[in-house]
Amino acid sequence: MEDLLRPIYQERASLPNTLGVLIMEKKKPISPVTDNFDVILLIIVRGADDPWYVKHYEFENKTAAMHIVDEELLKEWVETSGYRRAVEWVINGKVIFDRNEYMEELKAKLDDFPQETRDLKKAIEFAKLIRSYSESKDLYESGQYLDAFSRMVHSLHYLARLAIIEKGFHPEVTVWNQVRRIDAEVYKLYEELIQSGEPTDKRVQLMLLAVEHSVSIRAKNSAKHLLELMQEKKGAWTFGELKVHPEIQLYALDLSAMIEYLTEKELLEVELHDTKGPEIYHRKYKVKN
Repeated sequence: MEDLLRPIYQERASLPNTLGVLIMEKKKPISPVTDNFDVILLIIVRGADDPWYVKHYEFENKTAAMHIVDEELLKEWVETSGYRRAVEWVINGKVIFDRNEYMEELKAKLDDFPQETRDLKKAIEFAKLIRSYSESKDLYESGQYLDAFSRMVHSLHYLARLAIIEKGFHPEVTVWNQVRRIDAEVYKLYEELIQSGEPTDKRVQLMLLAVEHSVSIRAKNSAKHLLELMQEKKGAWTFGELKVHPEIQLYALDLSAMIEYLTEKELLEVELHDTKGPEIYHRKYKVKN
């Protein structure tokens, strides 16, 4: 198949801004990793006008998708798991063109999964988990059991990805197949929610307790990125200062829920500052000693 696609990727490889080309072939009849295409061509470039260009092909009753991705966008996907398929392509794909060992170094970096990147990813998934879990709990308490169940499924997905990152791996598209090998306890929670014969409301009720415990024991480690950043400054932070901090932008949308949870768990403490209004105070936050 590589030979058939050679005319397509060779043209791109000859361009000076092309850093690497890899190929990922479908291994199963149904393949979420390749979007069910028979083959994926990933071409990484520098300084592209269009950061993500996609083109589809058909040949000899087979299909192919070519993704031309700017290196900065790919870096964002790697750091945030924003497009997990692309991360899998880099990890598991076959390199067919490599300029100045760019692809070799990128693969090595992904295998290494440095602690700084891991802490950021944990914070992103933890923030999403807190918001999703809180929404599920609120829906359950208001009697919206099917919606609470739906949000709980999402919550368990965030918990699964968090568990995978904790073990030093990048979350894959088929996350439950991955977590079954890596964290049996989290996988068991998912099985209990999906396969239990209990009524929906009872399943959600039991899962709220289980997830709350799992989240609580992970809180300090999962929020390490935020807590260490806050300790870099003397004194307390306003929420507004935190929300616009460049290192927090990747989970800024879920920051409010995360701050409230960490305050509730006494990992953060609140300082009250006077405002112009009587008996109205401005809240600031700092890491509790």
